[in-house]
Amino acid sequence: MTPALHSPGLLITLLAFVLVLGPLVFIHELGHYLAGRLFGIKADSFSIGFGKELLGWTDKRGTRWKLSALPLGGYVQFAGDMNAAGKADPAWLSLPAEERNRTFQAKPLWQRALVVLAGPVTNLLLAVLILAGFNLAYGKMVVPPVIGAIQAGSVADKAGLKVGDRIVSLRGSGVDSFLDVRLQVSQHPGEPLDVVIERAGARLALPMEAGTKVLRDRFGNEQKIGFVGIGPASVERVAVGPVGATAAAVGQTRDIIGMMVTGIGQILTGKREVRELGGPIKIAKYSGEQLASGWEAFVFFIAMISINLGFINLLPIPVLDGGHLALYAAEAVRRRPVSQRGQEWAFRTGLALVLGLMLFVTLNDVASLGFFGG
Repeated sequence: MTPALHSPGLLITLLAFVLVLGPLVFIHELGHYLAGRLFGIKADSFSIGFGKELLGWTDKRGTRWKLSALPLGGYVQFAGDMNAAGKADPAWLSLPAEERNRTFQAKPLWQRALVVLAGPVTNLLLAVLILAGFNLAYGKMVVPPVIGAIQAGSVADKAGLKVGDRIVSLRGSGVDSFLDVRLQVSQHPGEPLDVVIERAGARLALPMEAGTKVLRDRFGNEQKIGFVGIGPASVERVAVGPVGATAAAVGQTRDIIGMMVTGIGQILTGKREVRELGGPIKIAKYSGEQLASGWEAFVFFIAMISINLGFINLLPIPVLDGGHLALYAAEAVRRRPVSQRGQEWAFRTGLALVLGLMLFVTLNDVASLGFFGG
């Protein structure tokens, strides 16, 4: 049994939070910045954090690099932007031709879209790189979807599963690994699984509903998952080269994004509680706990948050990167930009939504802390 760990202190938690969020925000904004430079767009400022500048310097290209007071994000403000959210400044049209050509708004639609897309993509690439490093160092986990153990009296036992059965599909999706089985089952507690197995050369469909149990980690964090009471027949780590490690990392990243989509859908439909949503306080809490657990757990956690950051920024919400891309998609279909009034309303709606969500998840985080009875 793994011994319980005490929660790390406030200083360790704050340090871990900075070590997670700071580099990931920098990587995200660096993606925007480098894509902008590739297309000849001048960056007026590159900031980690929002609000008042704490320290900074101006490089030879005229970009102000700065650290700002509110460390919950960052931005690159390109020439022609009115503010950090990328809202166009009408004054860009009156600039001299040479300066106007270096503004964000002067570039073709496809270049603007790529600059916006570069931030989230950079976060996802970083996660793939980290996961590929783990695969290269420790090998790829190979777990055939063959049942090797069944817990007596479990859901699987009552459904008629037997040792040696090969699971072919779950919930209508094909299964290649026992890891796929664990992922599907754990994400759908109390839900039908529609299991198809292969036994003695024949395929059988077995009705089964995932059970529900609550896992508690070493720090007391709880998570509700589905379970059926089966174990794999074999588990093996296979050495892979750089190409194999990267391919496996891409698959792992895809699975993690799939988990996020499933989780959001379950919260929206009421299958999961909204208290499972987390914000900056919960990220800080988990950052400290993962740092206390060791560098491997902490680096893996960074990969997870990087995927989160990339995925969330691709959501089609105005003020997020995905919102800008949605407006560009509308522009491509209409063959003209969305009206200034339309963009203004989209910006205000998106800002209100993001601020409201931030307030909600922060209150959610505070309510879950131990001294509030959470």
